[in-house]
Parts: sequence; structure tokens; C-alpha cells
Amino acid sequence: MRPTAAFMNLIKRIDGGNAVQIFGELAAVAVEAVQSGALPKAIVQHLETLAFRLEGSDRFAQASEVYKVIAAVDAGDRERWRTAAVTVSLQGLCERGRFSEAAAVVEALRNGGESDAGIGAGVDILMRLAWHYECRYETETSVQCYRLAHALSDGGHGISTVDGHTLERKIRDIRILQMRSLAEEGRHAEAAPLHEQTRDLLGLGPMRVYDIMSAHQAAADGQGVYRVVRPGRRIGEPEIRFLDGPVALTSQAGSRDAPPQYIALFRDCLAFPRSNVVLQDDRLIYDLAAHPLSGTFDIRDGVNPDQIMIAGYGSGRALVAAPPERREIEAGLMLFGLQSRNYGHWLLEFVGRMLCFNDRVCPDGFPICIDDDMPETHRQIIELIDERARPIVPLAAVPTHFRELGLAPAPTLLPFDMRPGHPVYDSIWPADVFADLRSRVLGRLAESGVDLRRTGRRIVLSRRGFAQRQLLNEAEIVGILAQHGFEVVHPETLTFAEQIATYHAADIIVGSASSALTNCIFCHPGAKVVALIHEGLSFNFRGYTSMIESSGADLLFVRGITEHNELGHPFHANYTVSPDQVLRAIERVGRT
Repeated sequence: MRPTAAFMNLIKRIDGGNAVQIFGELAAVAVEAVQSGALPKAIVQHLETLAFRLEGSDRFAQASEVYKVIAAVDAGDRERWRTAAVTVSLQGLCERGRFSEAAAVVEALRNGGESDAGIGAGVDILMRLAWHYECRYETETSVQCYRLAHALSDGGHGISTVDGHTLERKIRDIRILQMRSLAEEGRHAEAAPLHEQTRDLLGLGPMRVYDIMSAHQAAADGQGVYRVVRPGRRIGEPEIRFLDGPVALTSQAGSRDAPPQYIALFRDCLAFPRSNVVLQDDRLIYDLAAHPLSGTFDIRDGVNPDQIMIAGYGSGRALVAAPPERREIEAGLMLFGLQSRNYGHWLLEFVGRMLCFNDRVCPDGFPICIDDDMPETHRQIIELIDERARPIVPLAAVPTHFRELGLAPAPTLLPFDMRPGHPVYDSIWPADVFADLRSRVLGRLAESGVDLRRTGRRIVLSRRGFAQRQLLNEAEIVGILAQHGFEVVHPETLTFAEQIATYHAADIIVGSASSALTNCIFCHPGAKVVALIHEGLSFNFRGYTSMIESSGADLLFVRGITEHNELGHPFHANYTVSPDQVLRAIERVGRT
């Protein structure tokens, strides 16, 4: 039986202006027509055509209502039509940038008792749209789709993006990209309204604009104290040696002008564990961000996943949004920051600041503040170097307000990474800072009875417990070296004192160019170090040479064959070296 005349009359009467008024009557007539013997298939065909026509006129809410009518008629395929009612409105509105209307649809779905299947279908279409726009670099459209998916799923629990991130992480990362772009272009005012849409979702406070200053600049106007402990000076040119002769490096040589070592004191500051950023009023105090080359640096404070605030850096100004929660501390010395938990960064970037904190110009009574969950060896180093028995205060990942905060710099300029299109900055380390550290540590260990005599040991440092920069044929190399009197050492299993005694006593050390080799600043003069590394030409060869040879040791690099992995950082590539290379290296250092 054909659809009734009443049904067909309503179908013909519907247009964009009267659809809402007619839908209720249409649903009742359609159901009645089916009950009177009309074929459901014919009814569905007419209704589906109507829905298609409404979609073509950008009337997605009305098309959605038609699909609901179809669901009432077609009992055998009801879930399909209910799902279509959800997806057609969300997809159509998002594709046309009508996100306020899409948000109203999401709210109605959440509050209207929509089925789990319907909610799931809505989330799926929003996630697909978000990824589509992200791949097309339409960042704001992508964020809006992710935001709607977060709301529709009631918090994004258990949902991952195509590339494996949570919704919060994805939205955060895209917002940071937008902030960085706007900050670089000087369009700071445009960032705040974007941030307002997602800041509650990310657990952040308002976004503010800050003037970027070095500690020296920030103290110059009387809002802080800046005292030089060690003036700037020139660093010697490192002599890099490779087993198979010189190679043409592709990195940029770091500055040989060592920055002044100082103590700076500021009042009423906000700092962030795991970050180097310090905020005071409308100023962001950060030597690296204030450096003339900062535009080429990939500054990761406020960017990396472990950062509790988000930030974008431009020329002289930065955008920052931080969580509203605060911890209050009366006074402290800043020994926390980006990558402080990494042993190599800790020893090279952070520990040297203790020499400034030991200086008489640094006030007594200030505790040393560090990031929480630090390896025990990190605290052991502080206790060896500290001359005033200062308390050590671990800081959880909460913004921390200091009534007084003491700052000291890294020994040299060390950007975390470079922006695309710029060569790697190969930092060169000043020998004098490491010489003072070495003297202090070895002196304290000797006082405590640690045997620091040379033993002639030959050691090979294992990296089997690490996922990055692995020597893939380590077992083979260790076996060969064992035949030449080498013993395997796993530094991470030793206390700091045991590590230093082991390195200082050894005549020859073989290991991957990694954090484990940073302890070679404690080698005895004349020791030989063989650093195994992949074939990358942009690696920080100058940095390792200047750091290790500050002890008087001699360093030789052996470049192996890289296992290429497009997903990882080139510095962290795994590699192999041949037994012949290692044996030639041992023979060579044995002759010198």
C-alpha cells in the first residue's frame, strides 16, 4: 500500500521555514500510515529524501529530526537512524564552523537520555573530523571538534586520538602550537579568547602576556639583586678526535664565551617545578628565553608533557597560562627545572649552581628546592657539594609562590633543542666550573674514607637497561672487551660515591656517549675514554669533549652504524659498532 495522502501532503509542504512546526504532525502521520498498511520502506524512502534535502540546505537540526521520525517508523533498523540523527547534525555543523550550535546539540544529547550507541557515534564522528582537520593544519577547527568530543563523552575517559594521545593532551598540544605561533607574530591579544574556550578543560587559569628578561635585566631596575660570583671568560677550543679521522660536523659550534656565574634574588615570584620559568609581576625571568639567539631555540618549558603550565615565546614577550593552584614557600634556592631528573642534565646543568649557592653572597637559611621523585643519587650529590647543610625541599608539580627566590645559572648556554631549519647548537662547557665541582666532590669523598687511588681498571659502561641510544650489539662488544681485561659496570646500580670512585680509579672507560659518560668529569688526569656513538654528524661532540676533557682525561669517539627510526630524535638513535673498531680504539688509546 502506498503512503497516505496526508503523509505525502506534509512531505510536500515542508520547507526550511515551517519544518519545525510540521515535524510533530509528520511523525504521527507516518506512524499511522504504517499502522494502516503503508509499506515502511516507501515511507522511509520519502523521509530519507527529505532529510537529504534539508542537509543540502544546511538545516542539520531539522534533518536530524527527520532521521528521528524514520527511527520511529523503521523498527528493524531503528538504531541506525537514531545514530544518523546524532551524526548528521554534528558533522554538518562542525564542517561549516557552527560550533556554538554544535555545542548546543552536544548538551542536548547529554541531557536528553541519548543511547550509549548514539553518544558513541557522535564521539566517533567528532574524533574523525578533528583528526581530518588536524592533518590539514586547520588547528582551531580541530580543537573545537576535539573539545566537543570531550564534552559529549563526559570527559574523554578512555578515548585516544589517532596518534595515541588523550583528548586533554591533544587539545593542550594544539593550543601550545597556536600560542607559539601567535607569540612569534606578536599577536598576543588573539591568544586569550582561544585559551578561554579550553582553559577549564585543561585546568588552567587565565592567559597573560609577560616581558621576557634575563636575571641580570630583571634585577637592573631594582626589583631584584644580582651579584656576580665568577665573571664571564673565554672557553678553550675543544679538540675533537675520531677513530677514523676528522669528519665534517653539521652542528653549530656553541659560544666560547662562558656566561657569568651569579646569584640573583627576587621577591614575590611564581615558579614551576620541572620548569626553568620564573614569573614576577609582568616579567618572565629566564636567561635562555632572553638570549639573542632564543628565536632559534626550541624552548620546551611550558611545552613538554610534564610541564604544569603552558607557554609560547616570541620576540621579547611570552604567553603563559598556569594552573590556579598555588603552594607557598617563604624562601628557597632554585635547583629544579626542565630535565632535572635526567642524570646528565642534572650533573651538567644544575649541580654547578651549588657552587654559586655556596658563595658568601648567597644568603644563609634558604633551603635548596628540587623536583620531587628525584633519584637518590641526585640528593647525594647535593649533600656532597653543599657547604652550609641547607635543608632540601622536594617540590611536587604545583605552581609555587616564593616570597624570596634565589637563582643561579647553568655553566653555559644549553638550549634543549633547535627549531626546524636551524643546526644543532653544540654547547661548549667551561672547564673551571667542572674543576671546582671535581675538587669539591673528590675532597669530600676522601674525607669520608672513600678509596680514590688509581687501580688501572678497565671498565665498559652498560646501557642495556635503557631504551634510547642503545648499542645493539653490546653483548658482543662486552664479550670481546672482557678478553682484554674489561669489566662491566652498570652506573645506575651504584651510589654516587661508588660511581665516582669507579670512574676515578679507571685507566680506560668505554661506553655509549650518554648520561653515563658525564661522570667522566671525575676521571683522573690522563685517563682514556672511548665514546661509542651512532654516525650522526650533528651530535654534540664539542659538548662531550669539553666536558670530559675538563678532568684531564683524553676522549676518542667511535662512530658506528645508525639504526634509523623516523619517530625518534636523531640524538637518541640506536646503533652498532664493529668489534674491529672497538679493538682499534683500545689499541690507539693504549699507545697515547
